[in-house]
Amino acid sequence: MCGAQSGGPDAAGAKPGETTIQGSVTRDGEPVTGYVRLLDSTGEFTAEVPTSATGQFRFYAAEGTWTVRALVPGGTADRTVIAQTGNLSEVTIAV
Repeated sequence: MCGAQSGGPDAAGAKPGETTIQGSVTRDGEPVTGYVRLLDSTGEFTAEVPTSATGQFRFYAAEGTWTVRALVPGGTADRTVIAQTGNLSEVTIAV
């Protein structure tokens, strides 16, 4: 079990100046709760957070290419995202 806070973050907005990756996980257009992992460009595990009750998540990361992996009951899905310093990268993951 990871040490992430139950319920996940409120992804309403990111901190100004931070390199942020945030988004939501859905199935058939409805929010899905579970976990989201952040993998670096070599596929190595970097971080994991639970989604909020509305399927939202957020990571603060370094600039670069990342894989965001949703792990929810009944499935997984990956999305590649390129994070840039000081910018917000929005990711929608449909499982």
